[in-house]
Amino acid sequence: MVRSHILVTALVACAVVASPALAQEPFYGGKRVTLLVNFDAGSATDIDARVFARHFAKHIDGAPQLIIQNMPGGGGANGTMYLGEVAPKDGSVLGFLTATAWNFAAEPERFRVDFKTYEHVGFTGGTAVYYVRKDVPPGINTPTDIVKAKGLISGGVNARTGRDISIRLTLDILGVPFRHVTGYGSGERARLALQRQEIHLYSDTTPGYRGAVEGTLVKDGTVIPLWYDPHWDGKTFGKSKQVEGLPIKAYHDVYQEIFGKMPSGPLWESYLALITLNGAMQRILSLPPGAPPAAVAALRRALERLNNDKEYHAEATKTLGFIPEYYASNDAGPKIRNALTVRPEIRTFVADYIQKGAK
Repeated sequence: MVRSHILVTALVACAVVASPALAQEPFYGGKRVTLLVNFDAGSATDIDARVFARHFAKHIDGAPQLIIQNMPGGGGANGTMYLGEVAPKDGSVLGFLTATAWNFAAEPERFRVDFKTYEHVGFTGGTAVYYVRKDVPPGINTPTDIVKAKGLISGGVNARTGRDISIRLTLDILGVPFRHVTGYGSGERARLALQRQEIHLYSDTTPGYRGAVEGTLVKDGTVIPLWYDPHWDGKTFGKSKQVEGLPIKAYHDVYQEIFGKMPSGPLWESYLALITLNGAMQRILSLPPGAPPAAVAALRRALERLNNDKEYHAEATKTLGFIPEYYASNDAGPKIRNALTVRPEIRTFVADYIQKGAK
């Protein structure tokens, strides 16, 4: 009896010691994670994602294998919808999503699964840089020369995307006559079209601009930068760290240089609504709805560690020209959900604007 009691006591003691170890087993131990990128290989999103992926995986507890899957189409909507509708909900597929915040806010009815219900891990802001071929008649040598352009053709990836809309809005606000050609599907294809002179003007997020435009098309004199999208918090304008060192001004500053006053009107209000959302939440990292809370927590911890990774900082600075800063606090999900709303009148205006641009 005494011997049995000792054996039982020993087994209980072992179980007590072992339980914390079992409880602390990393969620991603022995697993594989797919980073789903909603734009083409070679796009600005893809350039950013590949630098991100090389360093992010080592910060995930359990050291899972991380692979990249590109799923372009629909101006980024195809990949986002696949994530919500088809992808496994076990934490094995993480979306690296660009343009989705504006796409959803402007046209939530396009999404069969409400983007607000996704498990949002974190986000990072950004900005876009606009550039134009210098050989557009009568010649574009400074940003203010854009109002003199004749036969200007702008390009885009999809008529519904925030990028296409912002390109059109900035030109319409300035009163520049232009024709917009869309459907290129990715920044890489749009840049190729610009090099072939199919289009003259385009805009890239800063990773695409610094990585594929600044050292080539700008350096050889094919294009000049025009302006960048400022940050707007509803009261004041700000400048992203991503454009520090670039010899360009914010869009509203170029407008004031040309006309001596600030822009105004429905087009301007729509532009502000767009840059408010795109600027703060240019890239969102999300899991499908219903993903395990343990997966969300593990990925948030990894994002916070990435923010302090000096090796990541060095490669990001070399490749992207800046260091992305990810917001990964526990309130990241609520912040994203609260932001995914624009005023009804802006939505109506933008829907009509898209329809006119698609003709």
